[in-house]
Amino acid sequence: MTGLVLKDIRKSYGAVDVIHGIDLDIKQGEFIVFVGPSGCGKSTLLRMIAGLEEITGGDMMIDGERVNGVPPSKRGIAMVFQSYALYPHMTVYDNMAFGMRIAKESKEEIDRRVRSAAETLQLTKYLDRLPRALSGGQRQRVAIGRAICRNPKVFLFDEPLSNLDAALRVATRIEIAKLAERMADTTMIYVTHDQVEAMTLADRIVVLSAGHIEQVGAPLELYERPANLFVARFIGSPAMNVIPATVTGPGATTTVELKGGTRATMDIATAESERGKVASFGVRPEDLQITTGADFLFEGTVSIVEALGEVTLLYIDGLVEGEPIIAKIPGIRSVKRGDNVRFTADRSRLHLFDDGGKSYRAV
Repeated sequence: MTGLVLKDIRKSYGAVDVIHGIDLDIKQGEFIVFVGPSGCGKSTLLRMIAGLEEITGGDMMIDGERVNGVPPSKRGIAMVFQSYALYPHMTVYDNMAFGMRIAKESKEEIDRRVRSAAETLQLTKYLDRLPRALSGGQRQRVAIGRAICRNPKVFLFDEPLSNLDAALRVATRIEIAKLAERMADTTMIYVTHDQVEAMTLADRIVVLSAGHIEQVGAPLELYERPANLFVARFIGSPAMNVIPATVTGPGATTTVELKGGTRATMDIATAESERGKVASFGVRPEDLQITTGADFLFEGTVSIVEALGEVTLLYIDGLVEGEPIIAKIPGIRSVKRGDNVRFTADRSRLHLFDDGGKSYRAV
């Protein structure tokens, strides 16, 4: 059964179009993550699903029923906000119970659900506390518990970890992952700009840009087979290195000439008609390796060294105007600023994009 279907969903504010015909099928029990740069429409789309924003065009279906005009309280949806949105004068118990009291649930049912959610989220010993007596991570768990108590069909998260510090983000992310496992039949949609959250939580990631879907797929599918240059640069940290190139040898394998005069052969098929065309050559920082041999992809002078312990980041200027090439090398390296370094990479890990940004790997 499909949990949620979006058919040509559009959103406009007057003459300004912000969501441009979104089509998406989300199956019951899936954990879907919306990612994209600020202003791409991910939170607006989430709010349309919740019923907090009107749908300008298209159809939204939940369990086969059209819900365009259905108010938020009738959609079977619960939402966790970035700002917690807890009542400061109410205890944790009362915050979690509030929605059920409004819905006139029995006292017994309210108590059962609150205590069950509290146990799931390790909040039982905090039920009598006010929100001001809790840490940020505990407050966010209360907000999640309040949503769980509603027993929703669809669970919506709007950047729920962005107000937490780094350590709390990790801990709360793990809690959300465990929650998703325990609520395997509940559809979850999660908005974030954090790639680690997206890659570790999602069954599928929806990459948005300027109100359009760029690609939908499993996390590793987007990482290894990006459909276009936008997805390739957005997924992965540091971002994929992209170097201007010209196709010089199309065929079952393709050879390109990079800016700087070196050549790269990759396991990507191109047609003869691509010969001589401008392209973009891509290689992820973690796929680059230092070499001392004569066969290398490119070389350059190291401008910055970031020694992080488990990895060393090397920044190479000069190959691409306005931005460095970054190499992410495992371990601690003795490379210093000002050293000239050559790099190579496994040809199966290389990427190529046409002059419109579309991946030659894309089906």
